[in-house]
Amino acid sequence: MLTGFKNFIMKGNVVDLAVAVVMGTAFGAVVTALVNNVLMPFIAGLVGSPNFDSFAKVDFNGNAMEFGVLLTAIVNFLLIAAAIYFVVVMPMNHMIERRNRRLGIDPDVKEESAEDPQIALLTEIRDSLQNRSV
Repeated sequence: MLTGFKNFIMKGNVVDLAVAVVMGTAFGAVVTALVNNVLMPFIAGLVGSPNFDSFAKVDFNGNAMEFGVLLTAIVNFLLIAAAIYFVVVMPMNHMIERRNRRLGIDPDVKEESAEDPQIALLTEIRDSLQNRSV
């Protein structure tokens, strides 16, 4: 019983997943700090408020509908997505493009893969059987 658990834990994909979760958590803290301490104060300087929570409050039969909280969440999501794109995705794509140019790899050119000999043989057998008269 414990041997099976040990084998499961020691599989490469489980360890890789654990590392990815830890790195994602650490990177999430960096992105959150960027959004909360750099981007949101900048927006607050432009708009006058660091968030939109008090915007568009509606009382509906004694229940408070706060559309501003939704708007704040949407703005935060867009800021986080923009931060990830401009800080991680765009530089990574640029680095990959530079590496490919240096190595002479053209992403637009498709590599012509040789047909698997087993597939070619099976195709030949199929065609021969289809042409055989019974």
